[in-house]
Amino acid sequence: MNILGDSTKSRVLYALRGSGGGTANDVAAALEISIPAARRHLMDLEADGLLESQVHRQTGRGRPQHVFRISQAGEDHFPKRYAQLCTDILEHIEHLYGAGAVLSVLDSRNQALLERWQPRVTGSLETRLNMLCDILNELGYQASLEPSQTGWLLLQNNCPNLEVARDFETLCQSEAKLYEQLLQASVTRQTRVLEGSRACVYEVFKT
Repeated sequence: MNILGDSTKSRVLYALRGSGGGTANDVAAALEISIPAARRHLMDLEADGLLESQVHRQTGRGRPQHVFRISQAGEDHFPKRYAQLCTDILEHIEHLYGAGAVLSVLDSRNQALLERWQPRVTGSLETRLNMLCDILNELGYQASLEPSQTGWLLLQNNCPNLEVARDFETLCQSEAKLYEQLLQASVTRQTRVLEGSRACVYEVFKT
């Protein structure tokens, strides 16, 4: 659901994001709506996981107030340009130092990921593949595993890096190389979302 498509709820989120948080009274004043209406929108957004609240007790005899702030899930609804930033940086690296420099950057990134993931990817090849799927799913790849005649198929039904990969296909090559190093097995890419397939599919061969 795109909450930001609802004009009032969108305004509530933007108001809270700009102020760092606030009460129903604060939102009502900022949006020039009634306090009950502000409270209703805040409760709806909190129920959807886009806001989180804390009770602040006032000094004296004032009633406790709920202070609402944007949650991490709420932040995810705001437009981000991380992919464009990444593409711009890689383009500048390529322009200044050549295509080989981009490969060096990706190799360095692979090494860092390898060191981070290796302790979690242990055991038999099938076990390592399942553990890799878990890691990829944490990153939004919607990964799954299917048996094949020669081993397994690693399916990635979503490509979080698609925008960057459109301009730098070496990112896909780097990904396959990382999987080979991590799984200690031969890995061949069969299909790519970038080329119109429903999933990026890697064939992992039994050793």
